[in-house]
Amino acid sequence: MSIKVVFLDRDGVINKEIGYLHKIDDFEFIDGVFKACGQFMLLGYKIIIITNQSGIGRGLYKDNDFHILNKWMLNQFSYKGVEILDVLYCPHNPEDDCKCRKPKPGLLMEAIHKHDIDVNKSWMIGDKETDIESSINAGINHNILVRSGHEINIEKTRANHVVDSIKFSTNIIRS
Repeated sequence: MSIKVVFLDRDGVINKEIGYLHKIDDFEFIDGVFKACGQFMLLGYKIIIITNQSGIGRGLYKDNDFHILNKWMLNQFSYKGVEILDVLYCPHNPEDDCKCRKPKPGLLMEAIHKHDIDVNKSWMIGDKETDIESSINAGINHNILVRSGHEINIEKTRANHVVDSIKFSTNIIRS
């Protein structure tokens, strides 16, 4: 049976955007992220994180640094009663022309097939237009762009909804 998922970008949606985040000491959760994710779970959604991590490809940090931070982050979610089904990441540079770097849909397609996800009932929440484009390219047409990360161009976005942060997304997904 297919599941419905809320896909979350990490940097700028879950945590404050600082650029090439790879240390626990620099990680700061966005206000309201745990409550919002708890609400998604109550509505029957699973949560999957999809993140570009080009700092690995650029040599700014190692793959292992990502995994250490990721494990810590998942533990923080678990302590708050939030279950994250999966985390998928792209370690490549933009110049690598891989299939997994957003706005390409590779990571989303991998998750969709791995977890038997119903794209028609699923959502993407991101802080960049590339997150929105990736979801559309993967057939996920419900999406929310948050202002809590990167600068956005409201006139040019393809997002269905634009809100200040993830904590304002629960009313949209509920409806």
